[in-house]
Amino acid sequence: MTAPRILVLDYGIGNLGSVLKGFRQVGAEVELSGDPTAIAAAAALVLPGDGAFGATMDEIRARGMEAPLRAAVQAGTPLLGICIGMQVLFEESEEHGRHRGLGLLPGRVRRFFGDGVERRLPVPHMGWNRLKQHRSHPLFEGVADLAHVYFVHSYFCDAPEDVRLASSDYGHPFAAIVGRGNVLGLQFHPEKSQAVGLRLVENFALMVAAHEGRRTSAVAGVRA
Repeated sequence: MTAPRILVLDYGIGNLGSVLKGFRQVGAEVELSGDPTAIAAAAALVLPGDGAFGATMDEIRARGMEAPLRAAVQAGTPLLGICIGMQVLFEESEEHGRHRGLGLLPGRVRRFFGDGVERRLPVPHMGWNRLKQHRSHPLFEGVADLAHVYFVHSYFCDAPEDVRLASSDYGHPFAAIVGRGNVLGLQFHPEKSQAVGLRLVENFALMVAAHEGRRTSAVAGVRA
């Protein structure tokens, strides 16, 4: 059976080459597209990115991707946000003003050591840090607790506990992996996180394949 097609969204911002390479390295069938009409046909979606929250949301909206993204998630399509792509899954951000996100997950994006808080560590948070897993999840298959991954960010997602799948710590704990239902997010760069990052990417691809298998079986059952 052909591997299900994972669509990496191109909205003009992000380290797209390394994300595509990471998925292809684990054998995933992945395609890059900036066409909003391609979103509905994808087996899964990947929203990568780096840069500012507001500029990212401006590009997503200007390219007509916001409504198709919401519709796909509502229909059950798996969605993985990476770095700023994870942050825009949330309701809002305080980066350079107040900006509304996709609102697919509850929570707010805040600056490390914001107003009135002593800056104890350099910002941005850049380098390797540990992941503390909060609960079992298919994404963690074969990934040891407290494994190291690679971060580059100045803002973090202040997410409720039931959305946090894993956290890290930089002066205070923050959400490193989030998820609810078919929506997942990684604050770090899996494509730069060596074996651990590739295993997480592979696990997402396996989750997509399992989801597509269930969907195909359900459709076949209805037609029978």
